[in-house]
Amino acid sequence: MLEHFDALLLARLQFAFTISFHIFFPAFTIGLASYLFVLNALWLITKRQVYEELFEFWKTIFAVVFAMGVVSGIVMSYQFGTNWSSFADKAGPVIGPLMGYEVLTAFFLEAGFLGVMLFGLKRVGPGLHLFATGMVALGTLLSATWILAANSWMQTPAGFGINEAGQFVPLDWWAVIFNPSFPYRLVHMVLAAYLTTALAVGACGAWHLLRGLAPRRSATMFAMAMGMVAVVAPLQIFAGDQHGLNTLEHQPAKVMAMEGHFDSHPNGAPLILFGLPDQANKRVDYEISIPGLSSLILKHGWNEPLAGLDTIPDELQPPVAVVFWSFRVMVGLGMAMLLLGLWSAVAWWRGRLTEDRWLLRAAVAMGPAGFVAVLAGWITTEVGRQPYLVYGHLLTADAVSPIATPAVAASLIAFMLVYFFVFGAGVFYIFRLLARLPAETVDTAEEELDKGPVRTAGITPGPAQPKLQGDTDGH
Repeated sequence: MLEHFDALLLARLQFAFTISFHIFFPAFTIGLASYLFVLNALWLITKRQVYEELFEFWKTIFAVVFAMGVVSGIVMSYQFGTNWSSFADKAGPVIGPLMGYEVLTAFFLEAGFLGVMLFGLKRVGPGLHLFATGMVALGTLLSATWILAANSWMQTPAGFGINEAGQFVPLDWWAVIFNPSFPYRLVHMVLAAYLTTALAVGACGAWHLLRGLAPRRSATMFAMAMGMVAVVAPLQIFAGDQHGLNTLEHQPAKVMAMEGHFDSHPNGAPLILFGLPDQANKRVDYEISIPGLSSLILKHGWNEPLAGLDTIPDELQPPVAVVFWSFRVMVGLGMAMLLLGLWSAVAWWRGRLTEDRWLLRAAVAMGPAGFVAVLAGWITTEVGRQPYLVYGHLLTADAVSPIATPAVAASLIAFMLVYFFVFGAGVFYIFRLLARLPAETVDTAEEELDKGPVRTAGITPGPAQPKLQGDTDGH
């Protein structure tokens, strides 16, 4: 079996496996921390109990997800020394400080205020508690900023020199951090995190509404989540378009693989909607395309020329099939999010946001979509950069550690077993928490109905919203 693999491939598979687990957790915590801050602020401003109850419900889930993200992130950093020591040696003078800044600023900020956010409401007072919640939210954003600065530098390196030992050394930290792709990548990722959280929160609220459980809290979280989707989804599509134009400028081979353009198109390139890329024969089989649309999107003209992979040496081309399909998964889910947001806006305008049962079912089905889209986007970004680790300067093959293939295979198998057991149990526990939204008492429900917290979101709740026949078994 091992004769079909080498240390390089196994090391890449190991990092891909660990980052695929890890990326789910920060994508959720970034958005969830901001959501907790909004809930906390709304509770202080309006004094409506529903916001406090939702804060208490989601902060427990945030704590579990945050812990799983920290553990999975630490494991990833160890691989720089085990499987990628050559990369650590060559790029360490640039990447090392950026990772260190993330710990010294973001992680310390999160860790310092997390305990106050989770346990300090009755001890420090509501104002300081809100401040602590805001610091945790800010910490998650700072963490994303530093990590994406490091990753963006690997994608579009700038502000560096190479010393006699072949190491990348920083010459201009401003240029290193604010490299050409960093602003686009940061905005795209943060919006993706907010969408991921909104879809997860909305799915939770919709699921409880379908079962007739805790209608005030379920309706409130569903309305807030769908409002977020309706606003952020079109912003994300625009940000993704701008990010794509930036990628075309600095990493054209990646865009060629995303579009499936093996050949150059001097008179306008088609947008390939579907097809099976055949990199060996340099074609896309069973192609379904729209003439000129790719040129219109990327160059803003139907007949604008676009270069293809025939301008890139074979050994420097990324794996086209992986990039081609991961990109389409990401874009397809983005379009589905846009439609869900528009559907929700229309239902809200008609006063049926929580009564449209098909909308509720669609929201439940779209619950995992944000996580899948984030993973698909990450695959597009990282695989599309190949065969480089530092684009244009350091090949992935030159960055791997001098380690034996059986050793990498053994550690990969160990990671798979431990991750599926430990993180599988963690995810199962999170689902159990999501399913345990406490039932509302009659007094609480009547109080919230009188105050009308969900009416402010355009919802007209019924008097009791009892369980409907057929919903008790989840159908």
